[in-house]
Amino acid sequence: MMTLQAEAKRRYLVPFRHKRIPHQFTDILIVGAGIAGIRAALAIDPSLDVVLATKDKVRESNSTYAQGGIAGVFDPLDDFANHAADTIAAGKGLCHPDIVDLVVREAPSRILELMQYGANFDLTDGEIALTQEGGHSHRRIVHALGDATGREVMRALIERVRGRPNLQLWEQTFTIDLLTHEGECRGALVWNPHHGKTFVWAKQTILCTGGAGRLYRETTNPEIATADGQAMAFRAGAIVRDLEFMQFHPTVLYIAGSSRHLISEAVRGEGGLLRDSRGELFMADYDPAKELAPRDIVSRAITSQMEKTRHHCVYLDVRHLGRDLILERFPHITRVCQDFGLDVTRDLIPVRPGAHYMIGGIRVDTQARASLPRLWGAGEVTSSGLHGANRLASNSLLEGLVFGLRAGRLASQAASAEADQFTPFPIESAATTEPALTDESLRIDDVANSLSSEMWRDAGIARHRDGLTSALQQIEFWDRYVGPREFTGPKGWELQNLLLVARLVVKSALAREESRGVHYRTDFPETRDELAAHVEVHPTHRTE
Repeated sequence: MMTLQAEAKRRYLVPFRHKRIPHQFTDILIVGAGIAGIRAALAIDPSLDVVLATKDKVRESNSTYAQGGIAGVFDPLDDFANHAADTIAAGKGLCHPDIVDLVVREAPSRILELMQYGANFDLTDGEIALTQEGGHSHRRIVHALGDATGREVMRALIERVRGRPNLQLWEQTFTIDLLTHEGECRGALVWNPHHGKTFVWAKQTILCTGGAGRLYRETTNPEIATADGQAMAFRAGAIVRDLEFMQFHPTVLYIAGSSRHLISEAVRGEGGLLRDSRGELFMADYDPAKELAPRDIVSRAITSQMEKTRHHCVYLDVRHLGRDLILERFPHITRVCQDFGLDVTRDLIPVRPGAHYMIGGIRVDTQARASLPRLWGAGEVTSSGLHGANRLASNSLLEGLVFGLRAGRLASQAASAEADQFTPFPIESAATTEPALTDESLRIDDVANSLSSEMWRDAGIARHRDGLTSALQQIEFWDRYVGPREFTGPKGWELQNLLLVARLVVKSALAREESRGVHYRTDFPETRDELAAHVEVHPTHRTE
């Protein structure tokens, strides 16, 4: 293991006084309402009180936007050993075999459970329909509504969780920081536009806040993916791990001036081909698996081909698949392309890579426990050991289900064993040795856009020490005047979170002097056996 120390320059992003802020008490606080957060909520004993806080509407999560599906062994020709082997091969030496075995063995049960909750997966002759994606040796991807798996799964889960009388669902509630006392997590400070700040005191807290795609200019992630969970956990004292491993999805719809839209891995799984601007197939030049190579290889191949042809994108060709198959399997992608005047049954689809999935995150163990006592985590916000250095397609929703269940069940047991406590703990406020800057005139969007452009340029698909060093200097410059400010709303807090996690990503990328999985260093292009270890970042705090 490689261990780094990094300073969390502020413990809390905002000042507070106990007597001026309302207090809420609950048994369990869950932050984030994607697949991991809701599965955790469903696993909690109904006798316990639960607050489920999400920064936007409950349906707005990375989980909802997931297209491809959930990986699980249902094909008689497949088995758990194959699924595990494919996962470990994609992870390039950093997967934890025990975690991989645990997750792949639970996969069929978790998927069947979703069907019991009312999720309508696609069927063929009454049996679960399966497709294949890059890196998989067998057809094992379960999907719904063609290419809208996340939307259908989340619909079923949200309907299920809304019926829980012990659960309060707080939408449009931004979690600013975790509260700690004597080295343990005791809840969180949250904010919403109607009530302002609220202390939520909880016996146990579960973080399921999702990813960090908004660190990068090109991303499939919605605007909410601003690394909030990783940042607040680090400020609270939790160890983070493997933040250098951001997975870039190879095929993101590229229309100049528009928001980016994911073109699912399943499109290539069904036979979609990649052509360059000259119309030539090129993947055979990079990997014998061609379009079905793992995502890191396809992303670098596309980037390289764009440089060779001096063209801003490559093109995904599905015309040969036939109109009926395209419309049945990819209705969402078809509609999105139609909005831009593209008929995917006749036209090539312009694509290029984009940041998609943060593999690293808060370090959790096999029980979903973080290093900070009373804090649990599940899903993309965490580093569980499942994905290693490169996530295998359609293992992410699966991880959220498996670890969401474990986090909810075990946090529930811990909370049940503890007596009620309705007295707030003494928490130090965000007082600093320097006066905070409260000026709200800062152009937050301008700094955020500059940060995402810098990360894309120097800490993106291909990295080099010179670029990473330059990026770190620029991030620290921005943080010197953004970090001390006391913002009064989510945009400012999100920017502070992004700057903190960007700094940790770059430091981790500098420390890993090799190429492994999704982390590619042009100055260290080979994989080094002696570096088959995690990069952990341990937080330190400024002494006041």
